Amino acid sequence: MKAILVDDERLARRELRSLLEKFDDVEIIDEAGNADEALEKIQDQKPDILFLDIQMPEKTGFDLLEMLPSVPKVIFTTAYDEYALKAFEINAFDYLLKPIDPKRLADALQKVREFTEVKEKKEEQEKVSEKLSGDDQVFVKDGEKCWFVKLTDIRLFESDGNYVKVYFDNFRPLIHRSLNALDERLDDKVFFRASRKFIINLQWIEKIEPWFNGGLMVSLKGGQKIEISRRQAAKFKEKLSL
Repeated sequence: MKAILVDDERLARRELRSLLEKFDDVEIIDEAGNADEALEKIQDQKPDILFLDIQMPEKTGFDLLEMLPSVPKVIFTTAYDEYALKAFEINAFDYLLKPIDPKRLADALQKVREFTEVKEKKEEQEKVSEKLSGDDQVFVKDGEKCWFVKLTDIRLFESDGNYVKVYFDNFRPLIHRSLNALDERLDDKVFFRASRKFIINLQWIEKIEPWFNGGLMVSLKGGQKIEISRRQAAKFKEKLSL
C-alpha cells in the first residue's frame, strides 16, 4: 500500500514514518507539509492511503480533500479530537489522536486491508459476471441477415482486419469487433485463444496432432484446422491436462 504523509509538523511526520516502518505492506512514497503541496503530490503519485493532519495553516485537511477530484483511503492524524465526528462524516477509515498509539495505528491499517480485500473480491466477481458463458446467446448481423446464436454453437472466431468472422453451422458472418475485445468477454473454460488470429471453442475439437517447432494442429468438427503456436501450445496442454 503506497502512502503519503501530510502534516505541517516535520517531527510529527518523522514519528509517523518511524511507526509505519514496522509494517511491511506500507510503502511511504512521499510527504507534504501543507495542503497545496499535498494536492500536487497526491494527483501525481496516486497513493492508496493518505495519512492526513486536519489542523494545518491556511488550508485544513478537510480543505485538501475538497480539492481532490478522487480521494484515496484516508486516515486522519491530529491532536484535536473535536474533529472526530466530522472526519467520520466524510467516511475516513480512522481517526488517530496524537501522539499516535502503535496499536491504534495497526488497527487502522487492518481496516484498510479488509476493505481493500472485500473491494478486490467484488471487482473480481463483477469481472467474472461480465464473461459470456457457453449458454449465452449473441446477436449477429451481417448485411440483411440476422441470427441469435448460442456461443456453444460457435466453433471458431477468426480475425479479419477490423472485423471478426464467426463460424457456426454453415455461416461465416463478419462482425465489427476486435478479437481482443471478444477474448476478454468469452469464458476461458469454453474458448481458447489459439493465436493472434483465432479463438477456438474447446468443445468443438475433434483431433489434436503434434506440429512443427513444438506447436499443435487442432482439427475442429466442421473441417477447420487451426495451428497453435509453441507458446500457446504450452497453455493449451495445461488447460486440457495433456
